[in-house]
Amino acid sequence: MTIAIFIAVALGIGAGILVVPPTIIPHMGNLITFGLCLLLFFVGIDVGRQGDLFKKIREMGFRILLVPFMVALGSVLGTMAGGLLLHIPWYQAGAVGAGFGWYSFSAIELSKHSAQLGTLAFITNISREVMALISIPFVARYIGKLESIAPAGATSMDVTLPIISRSTDGNVAIIAFITGVVLTAIVPVLVPFLMTFG
Repeated sequence: MTIAIFIAVALGIGAGILVVPPTIIPHMGNLITFGLCLLLFFVGIDVGRQGDLFKKIREMGFRILLVPFMVALGSVLGTMAGGLLLHIPWYQAGAVGAGFGWYSFSAIELSKHSAQLGTLAFITNISREVMALISIPFVARYIGKLESIAPAGATSMDVTLPIISRSTDGNVAIIAFITGVVLTAIVPVLVPFLMTFG
């Protein structure tokens, strides 16, 4: 799966340089959205084929929210620790980590405070998404299926969901989707909140 991702990205770069005409560039956002929706549709089919899935979710109850909570806690505390090593104020480092991989929002929000912080948020969160795409199959295989949700962060509801589904099973995929939804809902609140400490 990881090799297939690298090949797809390399082919995309080659097509962007050599094949795709400039007239298509303004429509790339719509094409990406369509492709993502198509991927999520097939993931939904895979999840829907798990007959007792929703029964299991009901049985887990609010415990299912422990996954996004722990991912959020680990992300923020981890970036705060990294910020200490890089001499970045704890609240700024925490705000960067609170993007949970949602690089567009966190970069724009933190750019209101400084261009450097916005750039750091963009690079950090897009790097998280790329590293998640590469590491999820390995984490699922060698550490644990549920643990493979953590690298994805907020992207576990969309971009990385197909890889999580492929590397684990339908049960984990639905937990990943819920985790992504919860984390995405937290980002617009947590990032500005952490910046109030400055």
